[in-house]
Amino acid sequence: MHQAEESLKASKNCLDNGFYKDSINRSYYSAFYAIKAVLALGTIDFKRHKDVIAYFNKQYVATEIFPRELGKRLGTLKQLREKSDYDDFYIASKEKSIEQIETAEIVLKKIKGYLTDKL
Repeated sequence: MHQAEESLKASKNCLDNGFYKDSINRSYYSAFYAIKAVLALGTIDFKRHKDVIAYFNKQYVATEIFPRELGKRLGTLKQLREKSDYDDFYIASKEKSIEQIETAEIVLKKIKGYLTDKL
């Protein structure tokens, strides 16, 4: 969770300095690290990001441990991170950066609550 929180701070710092692509990237990693914290409670781990997200959605979102809205937001965050990192013509906006920070904050809040209950 420490990495998740650091990435969220970095995302906000990037936003404040006008680095919107980097902000979206760090928001994604904030949520990703939080999801990895949930998976760390079990014995499963994955090398590919898409496998981590898919497993989380199947085991935790589809079973309603976490709300479906969270799964949708994660999908959008993943898509935008891929666009901002790999699409040469994607122009990240301040608004999209803010939205993705909000998503990361929601993910962290929900996962912190879940981990607190489990530990």
